[in-house]
Amino acid sequence: MMQWESAPGFPDFSGSGGYPLETQPLSNEDRAEVERFLEARPLHTVFLSSLIRDNGVVSPLNRGIFYGCRNDDGSLEGVALLGHATIFETGNPECIQAFASLSKDFPNTHLIRGEPDKIESFWNFYGSGRRRARLFSRELLLEKQSPAATCEPVPALRQATLADLEMVVNANAAMMLHESGINPLIKDRTGFYERIGRRIWRGRIWLLVEDDQLVFKSDIIAENAHAAYLEGVYVASEKRRQRYGLRCLSQLTNHLLSRTKTVCLTVNVKLPGALRFYERVGYQVAGSYDTIYLQN
Repeated sequence: MMQWESAPGFPDFSGSGGYPLETQPLSNEDRAEVERFLEARPLHTVFLSSLIRDNGVVSPLNRGIFYGCRNDDGSLEGVALLGHATIFETGNPECIQAFASLSKDFPNTHLIRGEPDKIESFWNFYGSGRRRARLFSRELLLEKQSPAATCEPVPALRQATLADLEMVVNANAAMMLHESGINPLIKDRTGFYERIGRRIWRGRIWLLVEDDQLVFKSDIIAENAHAAYLEGVYVASEKRRQRYGLRCLSQLTNHLLSRTKTVCLTVNVKLPGALRFYERVGYQVAGSYDTIYLQN
């Protein structure tokens, strides 16, 4: 077997065939290769691939660093974004160990997310470090591949503009506080406004406003030719059970399916009412994720 010398600062791990794995930062020159790797499981990698599509492999807008884990012939066996949100794609246990080891060098990580068995393996290596978990969350991955049943159209459903920034920021901040226990307007007010503004500029927030009040909102967090991923689906409490959410989400889903193959989102398992709502629109369970929120 070849003698392996790991690059300084980067651990090497034995691959499944007894060969070492090399784990190093990726560059923009690796973009085409990384995109091909992520396309193997487009439903699970839409967030990572959309970041690369929007910002490139290397960009401060990614809020982290993309790493690749390669086998002895140089082929990718894993890709991870390590940073504010740590998310990885690999079927190789040694890659998971490598990513977990490297993640300990990122003190500002807010959350770690992945499929439950992979997160369990990741945490076995990562959890022995300095960071502690603040909250564990299990979410169901839902998807829809065919158009939703025809509902009464909502002509006023539209893309948000920067004039809507304040109401969108307030709605998203409230939802994030409820989900994670962190208020982004306190933790990173300027950055939060900038990220929401950038999302609006990209045309990825849709909403319904009546009498200057937000009735419905949804963020397209990520999108490519294979999938669109929604988060922040909001229906004003006083408008619930009046078909506003059903009609707006059905219309938005059908709009997205005209240009991509599937639309997906996640729902916390502790919210059965939300799950029933998405099932009424026609979304079906396609998997699950675990999210670990870390202590500051």
